[in-house]
Order: sequence, then C-alpha cells, then structure tokens
Amino acid sequence: MSFELNEYTTASEEIILYRGHPNLDKLEELSKGPGDIWHSSLDQGYKNAFPELVYQTAVFFWYLNDFNNLEQSVSWRVNPNAFAVRKSVWELTKGFDVDFENPQMQALDFGIRLNRFMGGVTLYVQNLFPSVITEKVIISPKDRHLFFRKNYKISHAIFMMYRIGFWKISEWKAFLFVINNFQKRNADIIIPPRKLNEIQGKPSVAYIIPTMYRQDYTLQLLEDLSNQNYLPRKVVVVDATPVSERHETLYQAKKYPFELIVKWQTTKGSCRARNEAIALCTSDYIVFGDDDIRILPDFIENHIRFLQTYNTGACNGLDIRADIHTQDLNDLKNIIEKLKDKKFYVGNAQSFSNANSCVKKEYVDQLRGNDVNFDGGYGEDSDFGMSLTKIGVTVLQNPFSVNLHLKPPSGGYRFWGSQAKMMGKKRKKQPWELDTPVKWVRPVPSPTILYGIMKQFTPQQLFEYKYKHFSYYLFDGPKLTFLYRLLRLPYKNMQFKKSIFYARKLRTLGIRHQ
Repeated sequence: MSFELNEYTTASEEIILYRGHPNLDKLEELSKGPGDIWHSSLDQGYKNAFPELVYQTAVFFWYLNDFNNLEQSVSWRVNPNAFAVRKSVWELTKGFDVDFENPQMQALDFGIRLNRFMGGVTLYVQNLFPSVITEKVIISPKDRHLFFRKNYKISHAIFMMYRIGFWKISEWKAFLFVINNFQKRNADIIIPPRKLNEIQGKPSVAYIIPTMYRQDYTLQLLEDLSNQNYLPRKVVVVDATPVSERHETLYQAKKYPFELIVKWQTTKGSCRARNEAIALCTSDYIVFGDDDIRILPDFIENHIRFLQTYNTGACNGLDIRADIHTQDLNDLKNIIEKLKDKKFYVGNAQSFSNANSCVKKEYVDQLRGNDVNFDGGYGEDSDFGMSLTKIGVTVLQNPFSVNLHLKPPSGGYRFWGSQAKMMGKKRKKQPWELDTPVKWVRPVPSPTILYGIMKQFTPQQLFEYKYKHFSYYLFDGPKLTFLYRLLRLPYKNMQFKKSIFYARKLRTLGIRHQ
C-alpha cells in the first residue's frame, strides 16, 4: 500500500504519524498514555473483523473479540484509512506488509503483530477520528492464508481448512500458493520499553498474600517485603492452613515496617481469600502475590514507577520459575543478569498472573474482586485480567518487577486442584461441584476453565475451543499411543460433556464474590 502519512509533533517533541483527520487535541493527550497506535475503527465497520483468527487462537487470546460500550479499549483492528502511530514505532516495525493484496489486511496484520508479537499497545479511541464512513471488510482466501503463513505454524492453516471445508478448491489454491511463495516471519522486532520515571507523590500500596500449608514460605516473602525500597503500607495475609497444622504465633515473631494483618480463612479457595483481603485494603494500589515467590528490593517501586510512566491502571510483573524450590535472591539476581540482553517487552498483556501483578484499587473495587466461581479450579488469573480490559483498563506487561516463583512440591491452594484429579472416597468435594458431587466421570478440562470461556467468549468460540481441545489431544501426543487415544475418544467426550455440565451450573449462578 503506497500512501503518505502526515506528521504531528507533540508538546514533548515526539512525532506522531497519521492518516485521515484525527482530533489533534485528543491525540496530544493520548501520546502521554500507553498507546503506540490509535484508531476509531470499531465505529467504521471493523468491529470483530477477521473472525477467522479463531482457528488459530481459539479462546487463548484476550483480544479475539472487540469490547463493547467503551470510550477507549484495546483493539488491533486498524483501519488503514484512519489511524495514528508513533513515528518511532512505525519506522522500527517497517509499517504495513505490502505482500498482502488488500490494504485492510495489511492494517489488520500490522495491528495484530504489534499487539501479539512486538510489544505494541493497540488502542481504539472513540471519536478520535470521524466515523461518518462505514467500510465493509473483505479478506480474500489468499490474504487470509498469507496471514496464517507469515505468523503461525502450517498446522494452524491446515486446521483452518478443516474447519472451513477441506473440499473447497479456493482454500487449497490459496494454501498451496502461499506455502510455495512465502515463509514464516522471524519474530525479532520488539518495541523497547520506556525509561521509567521516578515515583510521583506518595501513593499507598497494599500487598495481598493468600497462603495454605506454606507458612514458612510466607515468612520468607514477608522478609523480602520488609526490605523494599518503597514499602507497602499494609500487607494482608489470608491463611487457610487448617488449625491442626498452623502455627498462629509465627507471623507475630517480629515487628515489620508495615501494618501486617493476618486473617485465618474459614472459606475455601484463593479467590475468596483475595476478596477477603481486598476488603481490608484502603490503598491507592494493590499488589497481588503468591506465597511461594521471592522479590528484590526494587519490586514494588518498579511496579508504581511503571504504571505512572505508562499512565495506566494495571500490569503484570515478570514471573520467572525457579529451577528448584530452594533457590534464593542471589539466584534471582544471576538469572536477571543472564537475561538482561533478552528483549523483554511491555505491550498489551497476553495473560494475567495473581503471582505478580499490580492494579489500581479503584479498578479492583469496580470489579468487586475475584469471581469465586473459579475456586477449586483454574483460570481465575486470566478471568480477572480480561475483566479489567473489559472495563477499559489497558493491562500491560511489566518486565521491570521480577519475581522468582519457587513452586515447592507441596502446599498452596492447588491442594484443591490435586483433589480434583482423585476419584472415590479419598476425593474431597470441590467448590465448583456445588450440589452435584463428581461420581464416575471426572470432568476434563476443569469446569472452571469452560466457565471462564462461557463468561468471556461467544458460544461459537466455545465450540471452536472444543475442536482445538480434541485436536491437541489426538495429534500432539506420541505417535505410538495414537491408537489408544483414538479408542479413548468416546470417554474423553464424556469428560468434556461433564465439564460443560458443571460450567453451565456456574454460569447460571452468575458472577459471585463471596
């Protein structure tokens, strides 16, 4: 696509390139925030364009669907005729890929590459551009297959043809043409993070630690928190360790340089634990952490500096898994030193972790905390992060706040997850079983995973997830056991239906916070 981009120089002397007729006053304000590219495409016919992306990502991508009724939200669906982009980003990423025939596909490809691979922040902004013209987005099979070829493994394009129809000649022609004439891109361009500003003002921070069977690890983390450059005002520990196995005096063994609140949990689940802790917090920010992590003295400081520098409301820190659970802060320093040349990026968060995240308290309150329907299962982290994006928070990845995740062999709230794998009398009832205990068929995947999909995605996308789920089950395992997996497919389907059964019961209950 050959066209000229106009230039706008901001008050900070940064150059913004644009096409169309943006509101320059609004663009000036946006340049101070997290965005790298801005558009109003959702009001110009691009909302939920290119739905075929579901054949690659299923429901493993937060931004598969555009969000509703927001003045500003994350969206990679860029209109090539009306957008603005930081000049530094445009030049670094080399702009649109002209191998695509259709300018619309060039812009969509650019937007999703920024969002998913390059660490860019892609934002829809209402009324930044006039929306008097509504375009119809038409993507040819050739451009669609070229997008899959350039960005993903060939197996994803084959799966797409299976779902669209193997008998369609146009699909085969497009697939064979791009396979023979194009290669997968190297994902080697990363937008560098900004230099962090010093903390402005004196924002208050609360740190929340849910724990179970891990008092020794929690004490270790409390010591790390005591040594922070920017101290939390309050630390709330919610401990679910049973009375028979807890030591209630351990947390009071020393005086900490912050207010320590210890709450003994009588309910079940980490979501309820976090909600009980949130109710005790009155700070400007909340940092969520697992009980089995180690953090360096600049951890909290860098979370606040990061959010203030990017002018946004939530972020994930960098979660590094330890090689063994006995590693310490010296090991973490060595790991960071070895990784310093790696291209860790910022960008729109692709996931969320309650092991290491920082959120403005006002947004936590707006969501009313975690959805307790996830207790006893999996998926609560992603649900909380995606729920933040759905209220208009730009959640970013923060590579500056690093933790070492020890993952000890026992303890923690995954005690409930391990119980879910058991059958028979030894099994402890899970919170998601409600009034219907599991008997002969163990639901797989976890019902809370399917509940999260029902909550955040469309019924058709849940259907596509099922196809992906069974495709991975059949074809990603060892070839020698393929026949066994094939014969076991009817039972596997029974497990999936049982999971759907429990997920629907949770969906009927609706979002719960206690």
